[in-house]
Amino acid sequence: MPVKAHKASDYLKSPEDAAAYLNVVLEEMGDDPRLLMKALRNVAEAQGGVSAVAREAQLDRVALSRALSGRRNPRLDTLAKVTAACGLKLRFST
Repeated sequence: MPVKAHKASDYLKSPEDAAAYLNVVLEEMGDDPRLLMKALRNVAEAQGGVSAVAREAQLDRVALSRALSGRRNPRLDTLAKVTAACGLKLRFST
């Protein structure tokens, strides 16, 4: 049976699915916050793409693309703007 390729963004259309996905990434990422940024790229792709999220978050598209590349550590203000643009909220819990 052939293996079918899939994109994570195909399964992240709703805010609930995106939040659940990001929560799992947070639990599994260990001490590498760049993994969270890669996951946020998947969420952004599901929300119409990086360009659409950049417009909504009022961020430069190129800068956002670099931030979501997974090669840089995230800035808190970028993280907050991107999550808000995707209809999500940052929260802390115990």
